[in-house]
Amino acid sequence: MRLSEFKQALRQLEELQFNLPDGTTVPSHFHITEVGLLTRNFIDCGGKLREEKKINLQLWYTDDTEHRLEPAKLARIVEQSENLIDLGDHEIEVEYQLDTIGKFGVEFKQYEFQLIPTQTACLAEDQCGIPASKPKLNLREISSASNCCTPGTKCC
Repeated sequence: MRLSEFKQALRQLEELQFNLPDGTTVPSHFHITEVGLLTRNFIDCGGKLREEKKINLQLWYTDDTEHRLEPAKLARIVEQSENLIDLGDHEIEVEYQLDTIGKFGVEFKQYEFQLIPTQTACLAEDQCGIPASKPKLNLREISSASNCCTPGTKCC
């Protein structure tokens, strides 16, 4: 989700809810402790120089159960951040403390923010020598195509 989509979603809400991929909900007394622009410059395994920019929101909570962040207040925090930092309209990444800091993408569904797992990937598969995925075949198709024994015939 891009920042512009996030801001639009905030306008539709009366209360904030973030759900983790396992279905649990981030406690409603969470704080947004950071809004930032992360720029990552790196070289992929194919030797190509790359730059990635993401807007980072860090969710955190403590025993302050009376705290409730309203959508309008979060919108003001984002607006203030835009005034101080040139955030642009990049994808949002959410950090949330699990066993270690988890990084998630965000989607907006049914008036709630869903935290989506992020994945690593090879960005230069064509240069890395990674073989293409092998097709999965049905054992019966392989057996009949090569005139070998089929399962259940007791010939092997």
